Amino acid sequence: PYAPRIITFTIDPDKIRTVIGPGGKMIKKIIDETGVKIDIEDDGRVFIAAVDGEAGQRAREIIETLVADVEVGKIYLGKVMRIMDFGAFVEVLPGKEGLVHISQLAEQRVGKVEDVVKLGDEIMVKVTKIDEQGRVNLTRKEVLRAPKQTVEQN
Repeated sequence: PYAPRIITFTIDPDKIRTVIGPGGKMIKKIIDETGVKIDIEDDGRVFIAAVDGEAGQRAREIIETLVADVEVGKIYLGKVMRIMDFGAFVEVLPGKEGLVHISQLAEQRVGKVEDVVKLGDEIMVKVTKIDEQGRVNLTRKEVLRAPKQTVEQN
């Protein structure tokens, strides 16, 4: 048996409940998937004990993705979760969706959202705005026009 490696980093204390999940569901899932031990202090310090360094890193990446904030100007590979007459809701980070308005789906005029995207499609989108209520506005049009840029994978 090897001594565990300890990985320490800090998250926003307001996001601790996101990592733990309802009834501890999320943190249990991370532990089951990676085989690590996770302790989170009230001040947001996270301690991951892992015999396998790779598993520890994977657990850290999962947690960092869970607490990541959507950033204006960033391009994400998102998944189409819902389709409405006025646009498509795309998940850009786990549990974080934004709206691509029908006018932002393609460079040409779009008659029906389903003419461009289907439920479950993975599309490249750029965050254009986050309003006061935290709603995320996305565009696909700008990504289609832009030269290739780095993409945040969810």
